[in-house]
Amino acid sequence: MSVRIGINPLTWTNDDLPTLGAETSLETCLTEGKQAGFSGFELGQKFPRTPEVLGPILENHGLNLVSGWFSGELLTRSVEEEIEAIKPHLHLLKSLGAKAMVYCEVTGCIHGQIETPLSHRPIISEEKIAEMSKKLTQVADYCLSEGVQIAYHHHMGTVIESQHEVDLLMKHTGPSVGLLLDTGHMTFAGGNPLEVQAKHADRIIHVHCKDLRPEILKDAKNRDISFLNAMLNGVFTVPGDGFIDYSSLFKQLKASNYSGWLVVEAEQDPAVAHPLTYATLGANNLKALCAESGLDIVQ
Repeated sequence: MSVRIGINPLTWTNDDLPTLGAETSLETCLTEGKQAGFSGFELGQKFPRTPEVLGPILENHGLNLVSGWFSGELLTRSVEEEIEAIKPHLHLLKSLGAKAMVYCEVTGCIHGQIETPLSHRPIISEEKIAEMSKKLTQVADYCLSEGVQIAYHHHMGTVIESQHEVDLLMKHTGPSVGLLLDTGHMTFAGGNPLEVQAKHADRIIHVHCKDLRPEILKDAKNRDISFLNAMLNGVFTVPGDGFIDYSSLFKQLKASNYSGWLVVEAEQDPAVAHPLTYATLGANNLKALCAESGLDIVQ
């Protein structure tokens, strides 16, 4: 089986905190991402959202559309309302050949609130997770019928954050709901990405690769600061520059025949962490890890 390596534009510009990298153009993101060694990008705030406009831009840079984030609201919307809301995003992904949609339930989320401690994130019961999961499966069935599979993104500051909550989501959703394994978010939440991969290997269709700086993580948890302040302090970095065991994870991905994208998504302050430098480091580290674990990379 083979994998592809991509990157999220958060390395250059930040969707949750738009002042970061506000002056950086989409052209710079794409040019430097390609230069660093990536073959695809996820969507960001500066990307056009119609395939007729975005397609030629990516093609001119020799890049693929990997995926793109959708903010789900199934705790407050009906299945029918969610499907209507998702259709334009689904059309863009499908038209440009993306096979997975990054999906996260954001009702009550606090990861974009710079003054709100992570301990204030919304927590719901298993009954509520089951109710949401039933609706999510119906939405995912629709998306899959259109050729794009939902990859659920567990995320700090949201209702599905912990390893236990991921287990519950997988328990209560049908097979049309894929899982996005985000190594950084799972570790930040106190979980173990290796255990999540081993338990849900058959559901993982997308992987976000971000590493963590241990002392900054410890400080963020000790002081119970917000997600954005932890990011500004430098809690995240590219794979291989922190303490997450990527070597073992990639060997597990190889053993489970993973064949999707490996995406560097390491949000940092671009004024502090030079984007091209870190993008290049991330790409080089991913390539080395793939070679070590026997994962073949295709463009």
